Amino acid sequence: MAGDFEHVEGFVQGEISAGLSLGPLEQQYEELFAEALADGVITSDERARLEQAADNLGLNPRRLLELEQAMLSAYESRHSVRIVEHYQEGPSSLAPLRVAADGDAGRALLLKRIEQLEARVLELEQELRQAQAQINVEVDLTDLEVTAEDASEEPDVLWRRVRRDPTQPSHLRALHRAYQARGARDAAWCAAQALVAIGAATSEERAEFEAARVTGLISPRHSVDARSFSELISHPDEEALTGQLFGVIVPAVLLGKVTALRRDKTLHIPDPAARQEPEKSTITAVRALSWAAALLGLAAPPMYLEKERQVGFEHIPGIPPVTVLGSGVLSGRTQLELAFEAGSHLSWYRPDRFIRTLFTSVPDLEDLFLAALTLGSPSLPIAEEMRRRVAPIAQAIAPVLGPEQLDRLRGLFLRFVEEGGRTNLQRWSAGAERTAARAGFAICSDLTTALGCLKEGAAIGELGRDLIAYSVSEPYLELRQRLGVRL
Repeated sequence: MAGDFEHVEGFVQGEISAGLSLGPLEQQYEELFAEALADGVITSDERARLEQAADNLGLNPRRLLELEQAMLSAYESRHSVRIVEHYQEGPSSLAPLRVAADGDAGRALLLKRIEQLEARVLELEQELRQAQAQINVEVDLTDLEVTAEDASEEPDVLWRRVRRDPTQPSHLRALHRAYQARGARDAAWCAAQALVAIGAATSEERAEFEAARVTGLISPRHSVDARSFSELISHPDEEALTGQLFGVIVPAVLLGKVTALRRDKTLHIPDPAARQEPEKSTITAVRALSWAAALLGLAAPPMYLEKERQVGFEHIPGIPPVTVLGSGVLSGRTQLELAFEAGSHLSWYRPDRFIRTLFTSVPDLEDLFLAALTLGSPSLPIAEEMRRRVAPIAQAIAPVLGPEQLDRLRGLFLRFVEEGGRTNLQRWSAGAERTAARAGFAICSDLTTALGCLKEGAAIGELGRDLIAYSVSEPYLELRQRLGVRL
């Protein structure tokens, strides 16, 4: 268990950006794979070592496949060779060159050897049958029917029922039984946690949850990179392409926002004396924010303490933007609550969603989105009234963007058209809220705490319902493995 927001020994933080460079763990794997490629042959022992290294490092299998394919292509192109994986060394008498050199005699020898091996296989099969016949077997079929029924249920099908009605105990219990029947201990524990959180757990389910529950902070071994955040935390309604378009223009939008606030004399400028240094601070909320940033693969934002401010963690526009810590997180909060609040707050610092900290209304987001599209395609056919409204925004953004950003907008516009040319910013905005709740839950890893922090009242609202379904979903289970906290 982590202490007062301190990372455990051996914690490895990956890259602190959404760039394409390799993180330190992937670099280690790349070095091991390069060694295996040295002679152009990957043996079974080398493949076993690579798989063990990937498992120990907690790397994403899909990402590793892409990494290996890129390295193989580069090696084969550079050396004009074909890489092979060699799993078994044959006996010298069967070597192809030897058979070819011996001609008919070599083929005769090969056929004779095959005949001998087939005879030996028959002997071994007979010995195996005799050994099995002498084993005393005790068979208990008492629970066979129930267990077989549970094992036959597909978790994906059961999870879809949970997603439709996350607060229905029977759906969660069926998923729990299916995970148990498959021996998926961590998944079954997560289902038991969900049943406890909605107050529907049996004594056995509660005992299972309590037996493996971490009462304090989790102790992850690895951080979440940008790809894992997108694939394993982001809500599906938060369409990635929409966020990518916002991510290109958000630096210019932030600059414009700060300029407007400064002009109106409403820009909040924190007192420099209130600046907090996480490595020196003894304030728990400050340490929580720094701890959570490392877990989410983000740089900790500048932090300022304002005890009189009636807020928790608050985003303040600036160059760069800063976080103000108010009275809401300075006292009366548990470590798990602070972990949830910090994770949720920090999730908005990702470029593809930061724009929601500057503008929350859907009409404002629509204008900014259309401005981004018109910069990607100046001839975009939109209504004249809409163009008059959007043109000044695009004109204000364009000078701040460099050639690389404009090229990226053009590419994203083409993708947007290829994918149908439609988006729903109301849905995207609601999806972003759900993503923030998921990020907070991923950091605190306690569903009851997370639901309590959502401030949805006595009843479980839409955010809470999504969080319950997410807590037993395949992406969350994979995220637990990635962090290194799976049971």
